[in-house]
Amino acid sequence: MDFGLVLQTDPPASQVVSLMKRAERNGFRYGWTFDSAVLWQEPFVIYSQILANTQKLHVGPMVTNPGTRTWEVTASTFATLNDMYGNRTVCGIGRGDSAMRVAGRAPNTLARLGEAIDVIRDLAEGREAEVDGNPIRIPWIREGKLPVWMAAYGPKALALAGQKADGFILQLADPYLTEWMIKAVRQAAVEAGRDPDAITICVAAPAYVGDDLAHARDQCRWFGGMVGNHVADLVSRYGEHSSMVPDELTEYVKSRQGYDYSHHGRAGNPSADFVPDEIVDRFCLLGPAEAHIEKLRTLRGLGVDQFAVYDMHDAREATIDAYGQLVIPALNG
Repeated sequence: MDFGLVLQTDPPASQVVSLMKRAERNGFRYGWTFDSAVLWQEPFVIYSQILANTQKLHVGPMVTNPGTRTWEVTASTFATLNDMYGNRTVCGIGRGDSAMRVAGRAPNTLARLGEAIDVIRDLAEGREAEVDGNPIRIPWIREGKLPVWMAAYGPKALALAGQKADGFILQLADPYLTEWMIKAVRQAAVEAGRDPDAITICVAAPAYVGDDLAHARDQCRWFGGMVGNHVADLVSRYGEHSSMVPDELTEYVKSRQGYDYSHHGRAGNPSADFVPDEIVDRFCLLGPAEAHIEKLRTLRGLGVDQFAVYDMHDAREATIDAYGQLVIPALNG
């Protein structure tokens, strides 16, 4: 199983780079960041420094979207990083939550997202693609490689991931929901004539190693609020108790009362007060290292190829080190 580290690009950028270096020393193979240009610093600038200060770490956004950057700019940016540092980038992409809503825009449609996946990958790998009706190709790219991994929750988005994406990003670590969503992605891949086992499965969630469960829950409760934004969209689209979406995913958002993006992805987020302890426990990895190892083995058995640690809490270095010393060796030793 591969491991990734997920950070926000809060200033100073040097600290983001330092944590990524620490992650690589501890056996992490991927370094991810949020991508929301208003809330945090520009990630692609920081990726250049991360790549320059690591040897093998693969980097990318979790996740970008097809609305805040033109597709040829996104492709050229990834291709430039790959040309400078080797093919060590991955494009995580989704409809857009904070990046779009903070700017007063609605998330992108799935149709637009599906088209963007094909165009960005083709352009970044040196092939011709059509952008706004115009065929273009980036002429300087040689042997470019850009895997595109799509984040999804709902049935139509899961189907799109299976049809088009090189990887599937699931932002929660509940085994029941993970199994349900992986099956949906792989079934869509089969129906599209693709090899379902060729799609990389990445589960991303907060991890907090320690014996004080109450404190760990409070540090990671923000994640249920973040996921709740996407779940609320599903409920508005499909309704409550829909056969299309499991009740286990939708039930907890009934108490959700708005959301303030100024606290997005941060410990102590007051907009996440509605998230019960049960959801925090199900969606995150908490407790002593042994509990993390047990849950990760379950996820690996369901087909998860990578676990990406959301590290936005008060024990970032300790969590990275605990994973490097105890968790990663137990999964890969």
